[in-house]
Amino acid sequence: MVGQFTAVYIKKDKCYVGYVEEITGVNTQGRTLAETKKNLKEALILILETNKQLAHKILRGKAVLEEPISIAV
Repeated sequence: MVGQFTAVYIKKDKCYVGYVEEITGVNTQGRTLAETKKNLKEALILILETNKQLAHKILRGKAVLEEPISIAV
């Protein structure tokens, strides 16, 4: 899956804070901007994988239709 999201980075004292605008809960921090970017990508992947696993667990045994959806914003 390839998706595009908006990463926001804020310099705070001696570190950086980053979050993804479109998905609540995807946030991180790091000592450098490069570290924060790396951490944010990892956090986004973890949230997306976890949300998918939770949805499959909740829907297990039910008749479900899954299909890709695309939007342009």
